[in-house]
This record gives sequence, structure tokens and C-alpha cells, in this order.
Amino acid sequence: MEPFNFKKKYGQNFLVDENIVRKIVDIPVKEKSLVIEIGCGDGRLTKYLCSKFDKVIGYEIDLEVKDRLLYNLSDYSNYDIYFDDFMKRDVLFDLNKYDYDNLYVIANLPYYITTPILEKIIDLDLDIEMIRVMVQKEVGDRFCASVGTKNYGSLTVYLNYNYDVKKEFIVNRNSFYPRPNVDSIVVSFYKKNRTFVKDLTLFYKLVRDSFRFKRKTLRNNLKEYNLSLIEQVLNSNGYDLSVRAEQLSIDIFCEISNKLSI
Repeated sequence: MEPFNFKKKYGQNFLVDENIVRKIVDIPVKEKSLVIEIGCGDGRLTKYLCSKFDKVIGYEIDLEVKDRLLYNLSDYSNYDIYFDDFMKRDVLFDLNKYDYDNLYVIANLPYYITTPILEKIIDLDLDIEMIRVMVQKEVGDRFCASVGTKNYGSLTVYLNYNYDVKKEFIVNRNSFYPRPNVDSIVVSFYKKNRTFVKDLTLFYKLVRDSFRFKRKTLRNNLKEYNLSLIEQVLNSNGYDLSVRAEQLSIDIFCEISNKLSI
């Protein structure tokens, strides 16, 4: 095939280390499984997913990679590739076409759009058995950040509210072509029993607004909310409105959200 023109705008760094690819898909898979891959690239991960799962649906935005991708999948027929922008797809509509019992998401996510993709997956509120993604190491650190640290943010709260998060292994930058400037990390998310919130939409908005300006206090970030009710919850947990969002645990955010939902 002709040499491929890698595109920075799509964050294209193809994983070329087969050992790492095999390690990513080395997971127990339940029967009647369907896996979503976001950003298939030339299909090096996709073909291993096809060998492991009953059905694979992939999303790839770059039509120029189509021939390479389909060539690498020539031994398989248990897949559908949507050559489209995952962020613009109606994923629920796509999934309605398939009969499955257990849903997974496995992907080498483009660095430039990691957070929006994960936020979309969370907003879809799907019953996902497990998510496993490879991301920039610095971003992976945010997923698992502790309360009060600089990496703790709204994405940390979103993910840890919905999933048990586990760092799996580091992937050296030399495992990619073209070689990125940073190392990557593979992180897994396992579904969990979530703390009850009365209004999930309000909870997500509250968290997002609380971290809107990270160096500002809740008093400044949440001016549009009922500060009196928020202060009641904060006081009962030993805080006041001068606290910053990064100092509050997920449980406190849940408590504030439920107080505001009364």
C-alpha cells in the first residue's frame, strides 16, 4: 500500500507493538459480547478485538485509512465499522441494531479528544461491563487522582462516581508510530453500584460548574445555585463556601446535589 499520511488533527499515533495490543485485550469476556472501539486507525487493535468478542463495532473518522483497516480485518466478518465522527454519532441508535448481553468499550483514544469521548460515554448511561482505554499518562493520572491533589477534577468525579478505576500498565512512547512526545497508560473502568443521586443531570452539572474555575471557591463558582442549601451540606462536613471543589469528595458532591433536588 501507499505510505500513509498521518494527520495531527486526528491525533494519529498507531500502536505498533503487538505485545501491547495483546495485553490490552487480555481480559475475561462474558458470553454474547459486543465491544465498541473508538478510533480504529489501521485496525491493529480491531483485529484482536474481532478474535476475542462476538461482535465489534468501530468508529473511525478518517476515510483515508479505510483500505488499510479493512485489509487488516480481512480474516473476520464479525464487525461493523462506522466511518464517522464518534462525537456526532447517535450511539444508542447504533447499538439498537445489535443483540448482545454484555457491552465493553476498548480503545486507544486520541489524546486531543480523550475527555469529551469519556464524558459522552458517561452521559449515554449505558450498562457497560468494562471500559479499557489507552490515554496519555498525564490524563490517566487524573482519572485516579485523590481528593485535594492538583489532578483531581470534574472528570475524576464523573469517572469514579460511575466506575471503579484501575491503572493497568504504562506504554512507552516507542510503542507507537509516529512516536508521540509522551508515554501512555492503559486504564480500566469496572461498573460499580453508584451512590444514589436524585437527579443525575443536576449532579453532573453541579460538578462541572464547581470546577469551572479551579482556583475559585464554591461561593464564586456556584453563584447561580442556592448557596444557603449548599452551605448547610458543607457545614455538616466541616467546610464552608470558601472551599475549592478539589477538596470535596464524591460523596459530598452527591449530598449537595440531593439537597438541591429537594
